[in-house]
Amino acid sequence: MAEIYSLVFSNLYLTLLALVIGFVLLIYGADWLVDGAGSIARRFGVSSLVIGLTVVAFGTSMPEFVVSMLAAINHNTELAITNVLGSNSINTFIVLGLTALLFPVKSEKSCRLFDIPWSLLGGVVVLAFVTGFGCLNRLAGIVLLLLFIVFLWHSFLVAKSTPESEEDQSPILSIGVALLLLLVGVGGLVLGGELIVRSATTIAESLGVSDAIIGLTVVALGTSLPELATSCMAAYKKNADLALGNVIGSNIFNIFFILGTGATISSLPSYEGLWLDAAMVIVSSLMVLLFVQGRKHQVNRLLSL
Repeated sequence: MAEIYSLVFSNLYLTLLALVIGFVLLIYGADWLVDGAGSIARRFGVSSLVIGLTVVAFGTSMPEFVVSMLAAINHNTELAITNVLGSNSINTFIVLGLTALLFPVKSEKSCRLFDIPWSLLGGVVVLAFVTGFGCLNRLAGIVLLLLFIVFLWHSFLVAKSTPESEEDQSPILSIGVALLLLLVGVGGLVLGGELIVRSATTIAESLGVSDAIIGLTVVALGTSLPELATSCMAAYKKNADLALGNVIGSNIFNIFFILGTGATISSLPSYEGLWLDAAMVIVSSLMVLLFVQGRKHQVNRLLSL
């Protein structure tokens, strides 16, 4: 596999072809993932919001997980943190913003009262530990993972009590077909995201762009492409709960699980600009929380601009 990647990304034309294939995989992967997840939600009477917050969010966060875990194992701690914080800001400002341009994203009460504040808490915890200890140490990792368990427990309780929205009238697929679409969709998103990141990085390096800029832009944006594709596809299909749940759930998964696991593996020291990156995560979550407090409890086209 390494030899094939080396061959592909050493040739400009093959790199451009890989970039196109990556976008195709993202589009179809998002389509299959939304159909599979939505069908499973309706079949078991679970709300699309809960499915978006858990199954879909975890699936679309796999690129961030892989990048940050490899970075932590290889002691590239700056990339491990910037990838997560950058992706969370992009998820909110770009992914949710573009999604709301397609279709107003309405929030459920449980999301306003718990999930969005929980994503806000993630940025606060990171900032607090970095300010107090100068790093995300093993204690920080354990605290983040424990808070992630609380989130999963709350999602389980919501899944038992929240009925599925009647707005989505698409046909219910068999459980086998739905699971297959879900798995193939996640695979398409992960592979598509990887191809796009590798292609964009290769092209950027050939143009003389620095590694720091590539990490803060190409990698963070590239690993957020699955969230973008999935949320936009969900909005296009008027499954607003899934679109919002995907973004908020991915942000929670990124902070509490990915950073928590990374900090448990290897202490993640602070870097210049971390305070600002964490502050942007806090501000983005706070903005969403304020937007959904309106009369219609939604992020509409005007607020996304």
